[in-house]
Parts: sequence; structure tokens; C-alpha cells
Amino acid sequence: MSQRRRPKRGSRAYGPRKRAQSQTPRLDSWPNTSGTPKIQGFAGYKVGMTHTFIIDNRASSTTSGMELQVPVTVLEVPPMRIAAVRFYENTIYGFKTMGEVWAQDLDPLLTKRLNVPESHEESSLDKYDLASVEDIRVIAYTQPKMIKGVPKKVPDIMELRIGGGSISERLAYAKKIIGKDIEISDFTVEGAFVDVVAVTKGKGFQGATKRWGIKLLSHKNSKHRRGVANLGPKRPGYVRSTVPASGQMGYHQRTEFNKQLVKISGDGSEITPKGGFLNYGNVINTYVLIRGSIPGPAKRLVRLRDPIRASTNDSTEAIDITYISIASKQGA
Repeated sequence: MSQRRRPKRGSRAYGPRKRAQSQTPRLDSWPNTSGTPKIQGFAGYKVGMTHTFIIDNRASSTTSGMELQVPVTVLEVPPMRIAAVRFYENTIYGFKTMGEVWAQDLDPLLTKRLNVPESHEESSLDKYDLASVEDIRVIAYTQPKMIKGVPKKVPDIMELRIGGGSISERLAYAKKIIGKDIEISDFTVEGAFVDVVAVTKGKGFQGATKRWGIKLLSHKNSKHRRGVANLGPKRPGYVRSTVPASGQMGYHQRTEFNKQLVKISGDGSEITPKGGFLNYGNVINTYVLIRGSIPGPAKRLVRLRDPIRASTNDSTEAIDITYISIASKQGA
């Protein structure tokens, strides 16, 4: 007799809620873009939050053309450096690495992350057959030593896709940026939408009430009020994973889609509040303002990506900002 297959019905939301394996978020997919070749991602460090007054440029909004108070998150985004170019081919098992070419002059601190190849030459980029190349990506790393608010100096390394144009045009763009610094302006512009990926703030081991938001039991309960009333049916003879239980809360990788970039500027003094940002200090590099909140505490590495669920209805024009709050956050 054949075995009946009954997969779990419905959404399990974010499960299992385990700690993230790495504080550097991992991206498994990239959107396809048109136009001239460019990098499709960037990374920065979360500073904190403030608020601005902007003119609403959404045509279908009930407040269109009016002044709005909007909470914004500040990211400090110093230049990233391109360490290597990586080639991918398409196989029956998916993308497979064909090879990579590393730059020569890299940050010595990068050796604390991985063994940096030293035998590569940038002229090796021409030895790959572009007919079999399916995708070209670059290996980039951040430069936290340029930031005062982040205590670490060891770079965070990640892979960024080059999108747009043909394979030969992407290769030409990769040759131009390998071993050099790239700015946030090479990735996006003011008013554009991006996906934000980061590891959330860790809250440790928490009970079911705080972790899942279940209702408190009656005050007449004989043992406890913050437990689970029923652990499920008698059969099967185990507690199912759908039953709310205590465990790790927070420190999970999360993606927020279509977050708008309100402002990009190279003058950090115009955003730094009196006394500096709480648990961070002063912004001294290029920064971006992202509309709304994003995951993670201050100093957390945050990755940005071209929107994979881009909306055609949202306006991507630059936003008219009338006021940015630089009031002290020390008493907040």
C-alpha cells in the first residue's frame, strides 16, 4: 500500500526560530535588471533613528503634496572595496563556480577573515570563455576602520552581483572596479527602493508568552499563567513544532522589502545629533536615510539589495526634505 503524504498545511511563519549562523547576512537571490552594468548591492552599519519632515510625493496618497513627519533610520556607508571577480556557469545542479580572480593590493586585515590568494593576476580575467559564463559577481568587503562608531576593524566580506547589460559588458565593468573603492552612489540613488537584510536584535531565551504572543491563562490556574494550555492531541505521541514553546528569540536574519532611500549625503555632521547617536557616536562618512525602521541594533551590519519585488506604482523621484531632527537622543 502506498504511503500517504500530508505536508504541513499553512504558513509556519519564521520557523525554526534559531540563532543566525552569521552576523553577515547571506543573499540567495538577485533580481534581473536592465540598463548599463552596475553592482546590485551594498552594505553599511546601522547608526540609529531620527525623524524628518518631507513633502509626500505619492500621487495616490490622501496626503499627496502635504508635509509629513516620517521616522527614518540612519546608515553609515563608507566605501566598499572590490577584492575579486567570480564567474558562474549554469549546470543541471544550478549555478557552479567556474573560478575567480583576486586583486593584488588588499587590506591586510582581510587575512583575519580568510586566506587571501596571492598568485592571481588581474590579466587572468581574459582567460574565461564568456560563452559558458552565466553570471558574474564580485567579492567585496567593508571598511569599518573608517568608522568611529563601530569598534571592530576587521572587514566584513560578501558577494555582490553585477546586473544589467551583456556578459561582456559586465566583465568590462568588473575589470574597471576590481581592486578599487565603490560608493553607495554606484549602487543606487535618492528616492529609490531597496531591500534591507540584517540580523535582528537578540533577546536570548524567552518564554512562550513573549515569544509567540499567546494569551495568559486564568488567574485560577493551579501552576502557571504564562505557559501553553494544551500541547496538542494524544496522537501522534510527540509535541508538534506548531505548538508555541519557549526558546531563542531574536538574532534572526530578516529581509524587509521595498524600503525607500530618503536621502544620501557625504556630510555626516548634518545628521549627527547633539551629543552623538546613542550607543554609536558621530557620523563622519557618507550616510543614507531609510524610511521607517530596519532590523538590528546600533552598529549592526546591514546589507542593501536592488528590490526583488519592485512595485511599479511607487514614485522613485528624489524626496523633498524640509527638516531633519538633530535634537539630542541622550534623553530619549
